[in-house]
Amino acid sequence: MRKLLILLMLVPLALKAQVGEYRTDFAVGVNGGYMMNEISFQPDVPQNMMGGLTGGLTLRYTCEKYFKSICAIVAEVNYAQMGWKENIEDINNQPVYYVDDPEKLNPLYYERRINYIQVPVMARLGWGRERKGFQGFFQIGPQIGVYLDESTDTNIEPFRGTQTSRSSVVTAQESMPVENKFDYGIAGGAGIEFSHPKLGHFLLEGRYYFGLGNIFGNTKQDYFGKSNQGTIVVKMSYLFDIVKTKNDKIK
Repeated sequence: MRKLLILLMLVPLALKAQVGEYRTDFAVGVNGGYMMNEISFQPDVPQNMMGGLTGGLTLRYTCEKYFKSICAIVAEVNYAQMGWKENIEDINNQPVYYVDDPEKLNPLYYERRINYIQVPVMARLGWGRERKGFQGFFQIGPQIGVYLDESTDTNIEPFRGTQTSRSSVVTAQESMPVENKFDYGIAGGAGIEFSHPKLGHFLLEGRYYFGLGNIFGNTKQDYFGKSNQGTIVVKMSYLFDIVKTKNDKIK
């Protein structure tokens, strides 16, 4: 019994020893990159990835180093060009042309650009050097998006005959404006960071965003059962320190 009591008394001390090294590092900066987006429609709409730009402000608070993992919270406020680009082909997987285009110079195309302000807030784990050298990292968390505007680029003209028929008969999306102005989902990615005590932090990251919301209505009365975003992002960021933990042992 006495041994058990001693063991129980030692548990809090052992737990305290496991607590990580606290940090109070705060860094801010900018980010920019390239996005490749598509909309997952149901019924399906054949697509190619829609390219666009993204960029904005980054905030990072590093709170702890637990064993070898550097723990931080990262938030961004970004402008993002999203949307979709349709793959208009016939049943033979060939481009579709108008009847009055015998030389086949201008195949049918349709693109919808949708611009958002996006705010991801992610938990981050890093491994490696904090102040000077390289660090690998992984981060994941929720993201929200607020619709700004949209635009369409197409050469499709109603009632104009084509040489062959489109393989997909789903065309309702081409005349429907975005209904839901608020987007939300999960963003996650991984990358590498190089830090210098005087120059700051340089980051390269690959990220994926999976939208949980739909741009169109999805009730039983609506045409589409789902219309959520899916985005691949490659971006670079630059951060500089505002607050740094005073500890000569941090490398």
